Amino acid sequence: MPESNNRVVVAAIQAAPVSFDLPKSLQKVAEFTSQAAGAGADLVVFPEGFLSAYPWRYAFDATIGTREPRGRKWYARYYNSAVAIPSPELDQLCEIARNNNVHLQVGIIEKDGGTLYCTALLLSREGAILSRHRKLIPTAAERLVWGRGAGDGLDVVDLDIGKVGGLICWENYMPAARLALYQQGVEIYIAPNADDLPSWIATMQHIAKEGRCFVISSNQFCKVSDFPADYPPFTSEHHDRKSDGSRWEAEDILSHGGSCVVGPLGTFVAQPVWDREEIILATLEMSDIVEARMDFDPVGSYSRPDIFSLTVNKKPGINVAFDEV
Repeated sequence: MPESNNRVVVAAIQAAPVSFDLPKSLQKVAEFTSQAAGAGADLVVFPEGFLSAYPWRYAFDATIGTREPRGRKWYARYYNSAVAIPSPELDQLCEIARNNNVHLQVGIIEKDGGTLYCTALLLSREGAILSRHRKLIPTAAERLVWGRGAGDGLDVVDLDIGKVGGLICWENYMPAARLALYQQGVEIYIAPNADDLPSWIATMQHIAKEGRCFVISSNQFCKVSDFPADYPPFTSEHHDRKSDGSRWEAEDILSHGGSCVVGPLGTFVAQPVWDREEIILATLEMSDIVEARMDFDPVGSYSRPDIFSLTVNKKPGINVAFDEV
């Protein structure tokens, strides 16, 4: 449990990558991390799929029973802009964390074998991997593009700033997944996401109050111009239109943001920010966690283990293991 005088500065980066361009997106990670560190941040958090794209409005030309050649080519382009572990690109991320002396969490599209995963990667101040959490179940059409994660990524890491863990986007609506983090004593709960609906803010407040923890919600502020000019959903010949039937324009907003930081009683430490790129900074008074748990503790006085239990399979998601001779 944090000491009463412990303060932690966190930064939620509300911005967009240069979609499908990994080198340029890595450059943006470096620039924003440097700015956040210069403002005193101990922990810097980037949105879901920041490296190097959340593929807004595109299912890669796949329908039930049919896959089109164009979609396969764009999928290959997406795969080629993803991050392998290990890789030179991962080394760059580690260097960014190390050079700025921050704990760094980045939403990456991770490639492993022939599969892509939506992954939250947490790095230490020294540039070491602290946790790699793959999204347990992608949402809706995401399931075509991304594989499913396993229980080995449900980690809470004990750092100098507190116990850090989290879930990605709509995983946060999975009560058992949240409970797995609460049981590990999560104090700083990170929620990278791609949800800019007002109801998402209520979710973040609920989780903070339920878990008696700080919650950092980081979402992209993203426009059509953040994608390649030939990206199919926004080209003039494509059937995809806005809700009013008009065509997409370069300055049209795809994600309005809403990044925020919430305290353990469900109140804002940093209010949601909408419709602009911004580094959302917040100072966490870690003693607030102790105070909030006086009357509610999700894994203490309110857990009732004599009635309820949860079993978590922490095995990695592999089906072949080789015994060394």
